[in-house]
Amino acid sequence: MPYVTAADGAEIFYKDWGLGRPVVLSHGWPLNSDSWEAQQLFLASHGFRVIAHDRRGHGRSTQTWTGNEMNTYADDLATLIDTLDLRDATLIGFSTGGGEVARYVGRHGTSRVAQLVLVSAVPPFMLRTDDNPGGVPVEVFDGIRAGSLADRSQLYRDLADGPFFGNNRPGADVSQGTRDAFWRQGLQAGHRNAYECVAAFSATDFRPDLDAFDVPTLVVHGDDDQVVPFDVGGQASAARIKTATLKVYAGAPHGITDTHKDQLNADLLDFLNS
Repeated sequence: MPYVTAADGAEIFYKDWGLGRPVVLSHGWPLNSDSWEAQQLFLASHGFRVIAHDRRGHGRSTQTWTGNEMNTYADDLATLIDTLDLRDATLIGFSTGGGEVARYVGRHGTSRVAQLVLVSAVPPFMLRTDDNPGGVPVEVFDGIRAGSLADRSQLYRDLADGPFFGNNRPGADVSQGTRDAFWRQGLQAGHRNAYECVAAFSATDFRPDLDAFDVPTLVVHGDDDQVVPFDVGGQASAARIKTATLKVYAGAPHGITDTHKDQLNADLLDFLNS
């Protein structure tokens, strides 16, 4: 299996499918690159080289004790991009992966980047603070951490069966297989890694990173996202990024990479070809 080696020796697993202009996919918490399968297969089948990696501590990458924060995640992404010598790349980040992409731009710039995409992404800043009064209360994230320590297998089951895919909404019918895939991927992540990543995605301020975006950017978000609320995430990011185009999926939940994969695939392809 292919890996790149990070500065501290961590091995970062990646999948490399297709030929053409590069597209790099950064996944959400507590998932891994398998969560991008629908998009990776579709885009690779339409003339792109599509690379999806497992964040450190997740999936098949090294479960490091330290480095479970956004600066290191972004530097790992830079190692992947530099090692593979990717140029004119499109970086696409889902949820926590959107934070990883944003911090990459903040720390490493866009010299290798042609386009950016944020999907159901955590930027600009999820946590409610004095200067971010519209954010999500810390008690929500404390609850996730408590659930992880108490019974993380059940936590992942509850998220998959409920808010992540919107399966707690009237008329929702998310397949058992889709929900099981979330649970399976979550348990592949290291316990400490997934626990510390909660702080990384919730308490990292990406506002300065978004101000560094200087290439065409697509922001996609569902307006019924119960994990990263639309006004906290996509709406606020699109308003801050000077080069952004916002697409709102009416009634859509957080996990649109699965629930709205055909619509998302088409929108990504259109943006890549624009």
